[in-house]
Amino acid sequence: MTAITNHLPTAELQALDAAHHIHPFTANGELAEKGSRIITRATGVTLTDSEGNEILDAMAGLWCVNIGYGRDELAEVAARQMRELPYYNTFFQTTHVPAIALAAKIAELAPGDLNHVFFAGSGSEANDTNIRMVRHYWALKGKPSKSIIISRKNAYHGSSVGSGSLGGMSAMHEQGGLPIPDIHHINQPHWWAEGGDTPEDEFGLARAQELEAAILELGEDRVAAFIAEPVQGAGGVIVPPASYWPEIQRICDKYEILLIADEVICGFGRTGNWFGSETQGIRPDIMTIAKGLSSGYAPIGGSIVTDEIAAVIGGDEFNHGYTYSGHPVAAAVALENLRILEEEDVIGHVRDVAGPHLKEKWEALTDHPLVGEAKIVGMMGSIALTPNKATRAAFEEPGTVGYICRERCFANNLVMRHVGDRMIISPPLVITPTEIDLLIARARTSLDECHAILQDKGLL
Repeated sequence: MTAITNHLPTAELQALDAAHHIHPFTANGELAEKGSRIITRATGVTLTDSEGNEILDAMAGLWCVNIGYGRDELAEVAARQMRELPYYNTFFQTTHVPAIALAAKIAELAPGDLNHVFFAGSGSEANDTNIRMVRHYWALKGKPSKSIIISRKNAYHGSSVGSGSLGGMSAMHEQGGLPIPDIHHINQPHWWAEGGDTPEDEFGLARAQELEAAILELGEDRVAAFIAEPVQGAGGVIVPPASYWPEIQRICDKYEILLIADEVICGFGRTGNWFGSETQGIRPDIMTIAKGLSSGYAPIGGSIVTDEIAAVIGGDEFNHGYTYSGHPVAAAVALENLRILEEEDVIGHVRDVAGPHLKEKWEALTDHPLVGEAKIVGMMGSIALTPNKATRAAFEEPGTVGYICRERCFANNLVMRHVGDRMIISPPLVITPTEIDLLIARARTSLDECHAILQDKGLL
């Protein structure tokens, strides 16, 4: 079967899209006037749109296409599984081979005694699961008052009511009555924007110690868990100071607080290890997974938990689950994705080839007059745009400059997102040094054009 290249003209597709399709995280009225960019096919790190433009996808979709686009092996596995067993649930004392095999493989890959998986359809669903599982765990241990989960401001853990509450993004909390009760947020370890004159390590330690202060304020008998990404992704690829995570781990150990590592973005090779927890040297009790688990080829997520949590939860009926928990096609696709990551040593490629090359080129962007900071861990990086590098100043209207830069990236056939005035990338892990050079060249062109626009508008 060949790729579908015949389609309606772009304008007609855009009109249909505007008439019937509500996009996520979008002002749909504005998009209807502008017109969606329509992606028709993809291979490797390159997207092709309905006009035939070839676009370098430096975001791997939504942080997820780790093995790149166009891997026929995953399509073949999905087709075979659909013919053999297209669907069955895992309720009612029933299971199937793909869910069994995938759970066993994840347990093999996960560090420590994280040996048990509760499957979901996405990271949002998995973090909703974590809320219920953590609270039920403590109730079964005779401590039902331990129900508060501490998270961080500007964190992203999903967009459902539960997972959106765990996240700390104010724009999300303004809609729909979030957060739900017993979710508490402390400050993020974002030294560039919030550190002032404090040395970075001192700042990281102080931000970590806010967790201990919150536990003491709320009551150790009330706090159930702390959740955080090893590296904040959607918050702007915020890499914490080196002092941050060791102190967080110490506090969780001291107060017997469950540590939930949200590995939805960091997991499956993005930081140069199988999991971001290994990169940061932490020992989570629960890990949230999704995205890179299947490289986005099929929707799947899950919660990996320790032997102890699984044993406690297993002592009672856990009244929770999803129609598509451990969906056989998604599980089969995920298994094939993990085989490719492992057998082709994709993580070694990130660690030894692509990661070092990207780090060198990315950090060199600080010589640009707009760039004040360049942070990168493995295959996730960010640059801070600023009118004054010396003072780490912010632009007067946050996000305006980032949006201009993002639009120039699109015009230059580069997908690079903006979070406020931070530009972020998360390319497929299989990106080559030559493709990295192209990414950087297009990023530089876009920064130059953005800088020229700011000069013309008097925004510098």
